[in-house]
Amino acid sequence: MNPALMVRFRPAGPWRIGPDSGARNRVDRVYHSDSLFSAVTHAMARLGRLEEWLMATVANPQGAEVRFSSCFPYFEDVLFVVPPRNLWPPPPSAKVRWSNARFVPLSVVAALAGEHPLKDSNWRLDGPSECLVPGNAPFRGGPFRPAMRSHAGVDRTTGAAVAVHDTACLEFAQGGGLWAVVAFADQDAESRWKEDVRAALRLLADSGMGGERSIGWGRSADPEFREGVLPDMILPPKPPAPPVEAVEGVEVAPKPPAETGYWLLSMFSPAIGDAVDWQRGFYSIVSRGGRIESPARSGEEKKLVRMVEEGSVLAAAAPPIGAAPNVAPDGFPHPVFRAGFAVAIPVPLRQQERSAGAA
Repeated sequence: MNPALMVRFRPAGPWRIGPDSGARNRVDRVYHSDSLFSAVTHAMARLGRLEEWLMATVANPQGAEVRFSSCFPYFEDVLFVVPPRNLWPPPPSAKVRWSNARFVPLSVVAALAGEHPLKDSNWRLDGPSECLVPGNAPFRGGPFRPAMRSHAGVDRTTGAAVAVHDTACLEFAQGGGLWAVVAFADQDAESRWKEDVRAALRLLADSGMGGERSIGWGRSADPEFREGVLPDMILPPKPPAPPVEAVEGVEVAPKPPAETGYWLLSMFSPAIGDAVDWQRGFYSIVSRGGRIESPARSGEEKKLVRMVEEGSVLAAAAPPIGAAPNVAPDGFPHPVFRAGFAVAIPVPLRQQERSAGAA
């Protein structure tokens, strides 16, 4: 059990989450954990805690005292997440194209982890947001819609408009937003950093996150916080199975426990001590780049680094820790870290059966 803090951002306007390609006419639907860590680090600098923060996270040989999941969508009380790759999608359905859902409610993950099949009549897919929505939900649609906004640079000398362009963004529905979880290494780390993390996240909500912050995008109302422990905040513990009644003359063998895998809610870069079996598991890898935001030299390209995506399920001998490699270009005045710390939830390391039928 690790102390944790759940934060819910309530967007006050459009958000721009740049895709890996950097294309202006595209927008991502996940604000990734490495970007969130970077934003919080900039906020810690403004709060006067940068050196202590770096020592407790990227420079900590025991692993970061504070880790962030990526930001996923929510709608009112329904929290959506990228599901575990080994349990999703469920068997094909004539009513719901499960594989088109990028996000599912946490209750769906709990059902699949507990070997409870989904009934397709209880669910529907919201195409624009790629969210699997409860069929009896009081809301229509999803938590957000991708949209295009037009912009034009203006020559202040002549008054002429130049460089007219369209920029993709997310426009959130009333009651929709993004949530993330902050995991602390232990109670001491929680007591040292909880209030500073709250302050940093409030600062980010006020100043903006993501792209186009200079025109007011990426801002949020005062974020909501809820305290708890992991993994219970994400997957409640399963009730104990009822005892199997013995039948006279028949030996009933107990069902062997499922091997445990680790479902990532964050982008992940393995640390040297992470004992991940890369020949097994269910994972995907992407290359992350971007440009540096620094008073020293802004705009230079970061080194590319390969990372394991959210939703991946790793086979490992122990919970993965993760690392933050230095991605500064050669000769840069200071290191630039790409946070790949793991926020991982134990799930059964088995593949979803593709047989038909639902409860």
